[in-house]
Amino acid sequence: MLTLTLRNLERDGLVSRTVYAEVPPRVECALTDVGKSLIPPALALAGWALEHVPGIEASRAAFAKRT
Repeated sequence: MLTLTLRNLERDGLVSRTVYAEVPPRVECALTDVGKSLIPPALALAGWALEHVPGIEASRAAFAKRT
C-alpha cells in the first residue's frame, strides 16, 4: 500500500523517487518543489483540526446519543 501511494504521489509530481540497484534494494523518496508547497496548507489544516477537536468530539457524542 505504501508503494502504491508513493507511486501515485510521484505520478502527480509531489514526490521524486530514486531507485538504487543494490542488494537489498533501496529506494529514496523526496518531496518535489510542488510537494513542498503543500506543507503550509497541511499545517494550517492540522492547526484547524487541533483547534476544533473539542467541538468535533462534542458533536460526535451528541450524534451517538441520538442514534
